[in-house]
Amino acid sequence: MPAYAVAHLQEAAPHPDIAEYVERLPATFEAHGGRYLVHATPHEVKEGSWPGHVVMIGFPGIGEARAWWDSTAYREIAPLRSRHIEGNVILVEGVPAGYDPAVTAKAMRDALPQGGE
Repeated sequence: MPAYAVAHLQEAAPHPDIAEYVERLPATFEAHGGRYLVHATPHEVKEGSWPGHVVMIGFPGIGEARAWWDSTAYREIAPLRSRHIEGNVILVEGVPAGYDPAVTAKAMRDALPQGGE
C-alpha cells in the first residue's frame, strides 16, 4: 500500500543551505523508491490557513518511507533545511486498493450512542 511524506513548510529567506538541501534531497528518497508528487508548486487554500509550501513524496509503502526518513543520507542533509525553515512533516499510509469509505462511515455510525446523536 502506498505511503507518503507530507511537509508543510513555512516561508524562509533564501539561503545556500536550502539550495543544497533541494539539490541533494532526491537522491535520498529515490534510493527508497520515493518520487516527488508535489514540489515547488502553488497551492490554493480553500479552508483555514496554510501559509508556506507543500511538499509530498510518494513511496511504495510505509516501510520505505520510514527507511528514507531514518536513513543516514537523509539525516545528514536534514539540518540544511531545519536550521532555516520551520515546518511540519508527517509520514502517512495511503488507503488500500478497493478502499470503501462506506465501511468507515458504518463503523462511525455503529460507534454512535443509540439515537445517532
